[in-house]
Amino acid sequence: MDQGAIIDQLEELAERFGIQIRYEPIKQDEDLVKIVGGLCLLRGEYVLIIDSKAAISDKIRTFAEALRHFDLDQIYIKPALRELLEKVATFLRHEQAVTGEENI
Repeated sequence: MDQGAIIDQLEELAERFGIQIRYEPIKQDEDLVKIVGGLCLLRGEYVLIIDSKAAISDKIRTFAEALRHFDLDQIYIKPALRELLEKVATFLRHEQAVTGEENI
């Protein structure tokens, strides 16, 4: 599955959970941590903001990180996409364990 198709499927999945997706240019300061986007709750609605200039792999990771907050077991997800989401979740858990960061 190509990355464009993955993004399309992730967008569809996010929308099934009622997540509004916004692609916005996020101004980056070279000296600061790179921000690709994230999930927020705005006026009672979930909004996923993704840097429109980010690499497609970063966009996929941002989707996967946001979708971890929802119960993915309750809906059908194509097996290849479910496997990708599980791999990213495992990677993020490992990364958090190494850096000592907590999941919010």
